[in-house]
Amino acid sequence: MAPAEPNSSGGAASGGATKDPAPVKAPSKDPKKKDDKKDEDLSEEDLALKQQLELYVERVQDPDPGLQKVALESMRQEIRMATSSMTSVPKPLKFLRPHYGTLQAHYENMVDSDLKKLLADILSVLALTMSPEGERESLKYRLLGSDGDIGSWGHEYVRNLAGEISQEYAKRQSEEGPIDDLMDLVVQIVAFHMKHNAEPEAVDLLMEVEDLDLLVEHVDSTNYKRTCLYLTSSAKYLPGPDDMLVLDIAHSIYMKFNEYPRALQIALYLDNFQYVKELFKICKDRQKRQQFCFILARHGVPFELDDETFPEDEEREALQDIINNNKLNEGYLTLARDIEVMEPKSPEDIYKAHLLDGRGSGGSAVDSARQNLAATFVNAFVNAGFGQDKLMTVPSEVSSGGSSSSWLFKNKEHGKASAAASLGMILLWDVDSGLAQLDKYFHSTDTHVVAGALLGVGIVNCNVQNECDPALALLAEYVDKDDSAIKIGAIMGLGLAYAGAQNEHVRVLLMQILGDGKSSLDVIAFTAISLGLVFVGSCNEDIAQAIIIALMDRSEAELGDPLARFLPLGLGLLYLGKQDSVEATAEVSKTFNEKIRKHCDMTLLACAYAGTGNVLKVQHFLGQCAQHLDKGEAYQGQAVLGIAMVAMAEDLGLEMAIRSLEHLLQYGEQNIRRAVPLALGLLCISNPKVNVMDTLSRLSHDADSEVAMAAIISLGLIGSGTNNARIAGMLRNLSSYYYKDASLLFCVRIAQGLVHLGKGLLTLSPYHSERSLLSPTALAGLVVMLHACLDMKAIILGKYHYVLYFLTLAMQPRMLMTVDENLKPLSVPVRVGQAVDVVGQAGRPKTITGFQTHSTPVLLAAGDRAELATDKYIPVSPILEGFVILKENPDYKEES
Repeated sequence: MAPAEPNSSGGAASGGATKDPAPVKAPSKDPKKKDDKKDEDLSEEDLALKQQLELYVERVQDPDPGLQKVALESMRQEIRMATSSMTSVPKPLKFLRPHYGTLQAHYENMVDSDLKKLLADILSVLALTMSPEGERESLKYRLLGSDGDIGSWGHEYVRNLAGEISQEYAKRQSEEGPIDDLMDLVVQIVAFHMKHNAEPEAVDLLMEVEDLDLLVEHVDSTNYKRTCLYLTSSAKYLPGPDDMLVLDIAHSIYMKFNEYPRALQIALYLDNFQYVKELFKICKDRQKRQQFCFILARHGVPFELDDETFPEDEEREALQDIINNNKLNEGYLTLARDIEVMEPKSPEDIYKAHLLDGRGSGGSAVDSARQNLAATFVNAFVNAGFGQDKLMTVPSEVSSGGSSSSWLFKNKEHGKASAAASLGMILLWDVDSGLAQLDKYFHSTDTHVVAGALLGVGIVNCNVQNECDPALALLAEYVDKDDSAIKIGAIMGLGLAYAGAQNEHVRVLLMQILGDGKSSLDVIAFTAISLGLVFVGSCNEDIAQAIIIALMDRSEAELGDPLARFLPLGLGLLYLGKQDSVEATAEVSKTFNEKIRKHCDMTLLACAYAGTGNVLKVQHFLGQCAQHLDKGEAYQGQAVLGIAMVAMAEDLGLEMAIRSLEHLLQYGEQNIRRAVPLALGLLCISNPKVNVMDTLSRLSHDADSEVAMAAIISLGLIGSGTNNARIAGMLRNLSSYYYKDASLLFCVRIAQGLVHLGKGLLTLSPYHSERSLLSPTALAGLVVMLHACLDMKAIILGKYHYVLYFLTLAMQPRMLMTVDENLKPLSVPVRVGQAVDVVGQAGRPKTITGFQTHSTPVLLAAGDRAELATDKYIPVSPILEGFVILKENPDYKEES
């Protein structure tokens, strides 16, 4: 036993020597009895250890340096042997507690020597449990002591030291003192942490001392994944610009270890296309390049491959084809065939009126234009992208007049526009056959049909680029027509087809309309939105200028029109997610007419900080909502949507925002209550959370019909593409509850269409890649649609119902499609389960829970994650979503 050895060297005399002076060192409250009682409780072993340590304390104060040295080294040995485990305070530290002051006093009187440094080391460890709060004595003595191995004192000591360093660093920074000695210690501590699987602690310390660059030297192939996972997860909670710096470091670590798909993910998050170009230059592997292209296509940002990186035309064109999303339609239909849902569905299949008893079930026999319009949208949403349905694409030989046109004419005036455009949605992403089938409507004499066809062209081309730019060629000539319906169709079509493309031709075309004084307000409003979509997040000064001038030119009466709010929204989209870049424009907006000034302010802020999770902005919006205003003010609706747009970035903020919105419902004014359901819809889009579902279900029976309409539409949004049975049931009951109210019934039908979006194969969520990347065009489409819903009666229930088609921008298949090296579908077993947050966990924790094994292609719900259930293939991308290329595993051996 360790304590016995030194005892024998000192013999019996030493035991006596320890006993005698012990009472002298006791504090002065005559605790002799207490002490004796304590000693009695100790086991023999502990008692021997206690006496031994007290003897060492004596010996350290001996004038003979030889004795001092032996005593210090023995004491060090005792403490080190005890600190290896840290479940409770180690015994040596416990027994040395009363002597801490004695040793400190003796230290001050010693002359400088190696022994003094040795004592400083020991005091540094003792300070771990004994130094007064905030004194940082452990660090003080460490800096005075020898430069020995820091880890030999155990984890807890190193951890405590790291905490004291960060406090000391902050103090020295404020006093502008030197920090070199601290940084030497930091290097030692980081090296220790990285070796011992404590990456989060190393990262935290480096963030405190503002020197994350050190990390890149210390990561190795065993711990870089965990380190980067911690970096990217903590970036969400850091204030700017620290978050960008942290992600930059993560990017360089991924590049160092050739983890290219993850590096691409961070480059897209940082919106840094220089990094993306470098990636393509560095990585020559063909499969990896193809996988990058799939990720870029899913993110929805146009990216031109240059000739110097890709000298071979054939390879460049093949890759550009993937980025242009030309594989999307084919992959989506493969998924549909695999799941056997190719059979077209009619609106009646969705309404399931036979399940309702009594009222509301018989009313469908009457053909009303409003009901037909609803059926048009439901049909478009449900059969989106399938290329066939039962209303619009029925072969014309069925009846002499042609059935598709007969459905078209069951709609009134502007309803025909939405009906013609719905053909575009049914043929979504299939440019060639889409344009061929829409062609017949261009020859119509009815302006609304032509307008719908133009919009349909935009929808077909949405999220898909084509070399020959058919959309621009077709739509450009209609932009100058006199009829405002045709104009709007062409303008909105261009906005959808070129969203995010920053196309110069489109800019020139649309800027002319903005500057044209003769255009009506609705044309100007849609032009501003389309410009905002095409140049989303580009901070383009010229366009911002043009929209500002158009806003200033509007008369007071026009500014009161609900459509006027689209102008500030178009302006906001230019700065989507760009944070501070909006400030100059926001200053200009303060000079606007007071009717729209506040509106503009809220919209610009909400767009600029959308998806950033910026807490201060959420507080600002909540502050705006807390004010009780006169009736005429409606800008608080924008502020409520702003809360959702900013807080949707990460799960914690999202939960908090949902709770804040509950409070707004209870205390807010009417105009705030109307916007709350829409904000909830955006926060949980395509993710039907039970608590939100219940709140919306309650609001869908609200006394204020505007609140009820917003809640119903939001029920559709949170369930969009999920086929959620509970929401479908709620909406069926609502359809019988509101069977006499045409407006509310229309909203119920739209929501029913959304829940069954793409027969349950599509999602509207703008987030992808395990909820880490936000697609700017998808978010822009949702935001436009929600802003339109702030004034249901004027826009959605008026003649501008086709703004619902802006949702096309956010539609994406929620699938995992595995393909082989030739990009042909390849069926492999995968486990799909609920994703688990494993940041900072030790070992190799499971990343999914409650999984089921399926063969690809499979559908992924919100919060699901997939992993391969076979070792035969290796995925090129670590994120199994969308299209994933699989390579054969060279080390795989068939089990006999």
